[in-house]
Amino acid sequence: MAGASDNGGWPPPDGGSSDDLPDLPEEWGVIVIPDDLSELSDEVEAVRAELHLAPPPNRWQRFARRPAVRRLRRAGALLLRAPVLIVSMAILVTVASLFASAWPGTPRQPATQRTSDTTTTPAKTLPALDLIGADGQAVPLLAHRPMVVIITDGCDCERLIAETVAAVRQDVSVLAVSTTAPSATASQGGLAPAQTPRADGKTVLYLQDPTGHLRERAGLTSARDGSAATFVVNKAGDVLRVCQHVVSVAAFEADLARI
Repeated sequence: MAGASDNGGWPPPDGGSSDDLPDLPEEWGVIVIPDDLSELSDEVEAVRAELHLAPPPNRWQRFARRPAVRRLRRAGALLLRAPVLIVSMAILVTVASLFASAWPGTPRQPATQRTSDTTTTPAKTLPALDLIGADGQAVPLLAHRPMVVIITDGCDCERLIAETVAAVRQDVSVLAVSTTAPSATASQGGLAPAQTPRADGKTVLYLQDPTGHLRERAGLTSARDGSAATFVVNKAGDVLRVCQHVVSVAAFEADLARI
């Protein structure tokens, strides 16, 4: 048997060519090649025993190991993954929805109940209506902006009109509107009719809205409860506030500074 050289048999001691082969791993240690290969019979038997540990495949196993069958199995696995993924996502979404619906959220604040005398106007501007004056002539509604419109149907509103006239500026018109003839309304309470100029320079007009359009615009019902409804309109024609069931100028006095 040939002995191992001091350098592990590599490279050749005579300086011959190594055929450009890489070195063997150091963990293999010293490799000894016997002169008689029969000395490796024990190692050969051990390797053969390891290779024959598994029993020979049966007919079904040989059929399953065919290349075409293996390709079909891989395709079936891919087709099966998509439905499984969809079902899994549906389950996750359902569970998340259940948790979201059951999770206690921030309690909602109760809606503020509207008072019986003041509401925010549902309209941004007043329509371009022609009302009827005390002399029977047409009076353009929007020609008197800025203004406070007081709907006086079913209301003894002369005190409210007087308070409103005292509270507004000289450039703000006060329009007392009803569905009846304005001459009857103007004669109540001792206020001067529309044709008579006022000493304070303020404009007060008693007008008729025979169609009741402004009353409907204010959201009033047909019932008369002895109160008035008011529109506060600025110079641009924007309705700042609509007040219902008004008996005093205090209901909209804070809005007069904005017109």
